[in-house]
Amino acid sequence: MKIYFIGAGPGDPELITVKGLRLIEEADVILYADSLVNEQLFENRKRSAKIIKTAGMHLEEIVNVMVKKAKEGKKVVRVHTGDPAVYGAIMEQISLLKKEEIEVEIIPGVSSVFAAAARVGTELTIPELTQTVILTRAEGRTPVPELEKLKDLAKHHCTVALFLSATLTKKIVAEFIEAGWDEQTPVAVVYKATWPDEKIVRTTLKNLDEEMKANGIRKHAMILAGWALDEQIYNKDYRSKLYDQTFTHGYRKGVEIR
Repeated sequence: MKIYFIGAGPGDPELITVKGLRLIEEADVILYADSLVNEQLFENRKRSAKIIKTAGMHLEEIVNVMVKKAKEGKKVVRVHTGDPAVYGAIMEQISLLKKEEIEVEIIPGVSSVFAAAARVGTELTIPELTQTVILTRAEGRTPVPELEKLKDLAKHHCTVALFLSATLTKKIVAEFIEAGWDEQTPVAVVYKATWPDEKIVRTTLKNLDEEMKANGIRKHAMILAGWALDEQIYNKDYRSKLYDQTFTHGYRKGVEIR
């Protein structure tokens, strides 16, 4: 018995792996978060496939359905938005499935953080500017570990991607400022990246809260912050060694410039 956890990608139905889509089309039972996953992914499902919406279900209900159907010999897929490895809440499901001796295979997907970066048209790691990306969220009703407070993570002054934080922008700004960030630090907010109603907001740390309110963005938003988001980055001379003609590596010998 095996259950497949599939990353559906950020929204655009074409942004799913070939393997993930094939498994959906072969499935007897499809469980998905109906508030987040694009239903167009199921257009070529088997006519006999049972589709179950899980937004209104709690953990044990979801797992009980998967276990029951798997033990009946059905091919079961659990479809998550983005990539299941980031804020996918899959480990608690897998833990219960393992107690039932049911095997699990995870199929990765395109995370909303990378879809958002693509839609903004930026690289999150810029040579000589920042080589680190922190994926995190602001602390709201669900606490974060003591050593992972945003104000402490922000002290690295690298690119920061904030999931699940659209209602906490005042707190975000305060913690970044406390960490020494400039108020003019560029920020990009992508609401529902790759969906038809996608919205992109380019702003600064100082104006983030005001712009979020003005655009009515309260959920389904990825917040990207840091100087890699500078809209004028293309006019600045940041270059990697990878394509530097003077740099030698395993596939190319560098050329001396005289």
